[in-house]
Amino acid sequence: MKLQIVCAGKIKEKWLNDGIAEYTKRLSRYTSVEFIEVADAPDSIPVKQALEQEGERMLQRIRPGAYVIVMDLHGKELDSETWSQHVIDGYEKGGSELVILIGGSNGLSPEVVARANERVCLSPMTFTHQMTRLIVLEQVYRGFKIHYGEKYHK
Repeated sequence: MKLQIVCAGKIKEKWLNDGIAEYTKRLSRYTSVEFIEVADAPDSIPVKQALEQEGERMLQRIRPGAYVIVMDLHGKELDSETWSQHVIDGYEKGGSELVILIGGSNGLSPEVVARANERVCLSPMTFTHQMTRLIVLEQVYRGFKIHYGEKYHK
């Protein structure tokens, strides 16, 4: 099984990179994890154009048969047990390949959202797109623990 997380921009904060490395390591017993960072558009261009540029770069990195979940403020909110089932179902429907897309500071282009099999909202609260990467990894890890009936802190 393979998890791809496609996102705009790079993470510069060491503490976030350390957390991402930790959950990538924890997930290695369930799935391989690949981060694909596409260049984020400069703030100097209009938002619509920025979304289009980032969206094109993201869509180029997705295999046609992959199951795609976008993290979207307007997506559905799921509890951990339901999320766990969506992750496992995503692997099954995507030929063992699940792709999670995380937009940049401007969000996601309509074309990216249209490509998604699902739109999921982590929370009605706003998180930075960099922090979202760590939160998503932790939630995927929690989802595997739930699926396999393994203990994990509440």
